[in-house]
Amino acid sequence: MKPEEQRIAIAEACGWEKKYSSMYDKKCWYNELGTKVTPTQDQLPDYLNDLNAMHEAEKIFDHALYCRYINELCDVTIKGNNSMYMATASQRAEAFLKTIGKWKGGVP
Repeated sequence: MKPEEQRIAIAEACGWEKKYSSMYDKKCWYNELGTKVTPTQDQLPDYLNDLNAMHEAEKIFDHALYCRYINELCDVTIKGNNSMYMATASQRAEAFLKTIGKWKGGVP
């Protein structure tokens, strides 16, 4: 899965959606409350490199999904010779996408 595909999949799971903006006269990304708008996907949260962005994304999980996420995170970090507690943002993104069934396998 390419990084931009991962980023978009996480953003959509977190409530971002693409819809028309009269201000920009094109489709833009809006967050779930419509309070943030970004004209390009480059301005979506940088989930693969920003632990704070992943922390916000993790908040969408209920208890059961969070437990599944932790299991996925353990698997991902073990493969990367890392501890779950030291997981990188990209490892958390991979585990997140596996948890919600959006991971398409492999890396670019």
